[in-house]
Amino acid sequence: MSDLYASRRTRLRERCTAAGNAAALVSRPANVRYLAGAAPRGAVLLLGKTEDLLVCTGPPDDRPEEGRPDENLRVQCLPGAGGDPAVAAADLLTAQGGDSLALEEHHLTVACHRRLRSVAPRLRLSDLGTAVEQLRVVKDEEEISCLRIGAEITDQALGELLESILVGRTERHLALELERRLVDHGADGPAFPTSVATGPNSGRRGHRPTDRRVEEGDFLSVCLGAAYRGYRCEIGRTFVIGTSPADWQIELYDLVFAAQRAGRESLAPGAAYRDVDRAARQVLDSAGYHEGLPAITGHGVGLEIDEDPQLAPAAMGKLDACVPVTVEPGVHLPGRGGVRIDDTLVVRPEADGGPELLTITTKELLAL
Repeated sequence: MSDLYASRRTRLRERCTAAGNAAALVSRPANVRYLAGAAPRGAVLLLGKTEDLLVCTGPPDDRPEEGRPDENLRVQCLPGAGGDPAVAAADLLTAQGGDSLALEEHHLTVACHRRLRSVAPRLRLSDLGTAVEQLRVVKDEEEISCLRIGAEITDQALGELLESILVGRTERHLALELERRLVDHGADGPAFPTSVATGPNSGRRGHRPTDRRVEEGDFLSVCLGAAYRGYRCEIGRTFVIGTSPADWQIELYDLVFAAQRAGRESLAPGAAYRDVDRAARQVLDSAGYHEGLPAITGHGVGLEIDEDPQLAPAAMGKLDACVPVTVEPGVHLPGRGGVRIDDTLVVRPEADGGPELLTITTKELLAL
């Protein structure tokens, strides 16, 4: 893994050099972890003129889920409490003879930027932009393996819940049980707050669980995901509780399933982000559900649950191979409920079998 992290830092350094910067300060936690192997709270990574350093306020936690710093990367722990790793990194760069520093201005606070200006007035500061995020879009097979294991944990937790008695239990109770099961099966924790929505709440994207109890005849929509070694995936499924689904439920479910399938089948290297969104959205539009549809059909996943690319109507860009994304169309009917179906997949070329489905829990409309 050390060679992998070193290779990532080399690619970033090449971008910095091309932009005329001798050094870079990475502060966004997911970006620090991507380049250093771990991101202790408040830590920054300095790609220095003569040496790279992970600067933090205390020693990194020795827990697998927190990651472990690259063994070939020097860790600089600040003495005492209250030190500013970014300012300390700027001091270290000055001592190395550096004269320019690229910053993640989209992450640093104004106050931190002012402190850097004050402490190192001779450093020429510039914006690193989203250079690290762009490097993170295409995943290597080690990253995809972590996502695959996270998806297996997520499928297992969801499958066990479906075998239990659901009627009478609250959304909040079910969400907490799902998150416990994720950890029991080896997850670092939930990838994001688990959403359980019943009856009129079902089908809402990002619904926060309430004390509403599951009733017979309800739609039950669930969205959850595991974090494994920092990598995050998600799955969303919709079921009917306690009885055979009504005609309107079958019709709505079949429609959302068709939209989700269209989006999945459009995933291929070279496909435009907006075309994937259009493939799924057209199915729902043609059935008269153009109002109130989610702003996006899917998004990238990785060290964060919502990464580039965004599969949205106005999104610019095209998919590459080895990019993991979600495809998650849904329809919510106010007062009645709705359907959401969500999978995590990895873009693969047709010669390799097409998109790789990571979340494999059945998409059949089950009556639980």
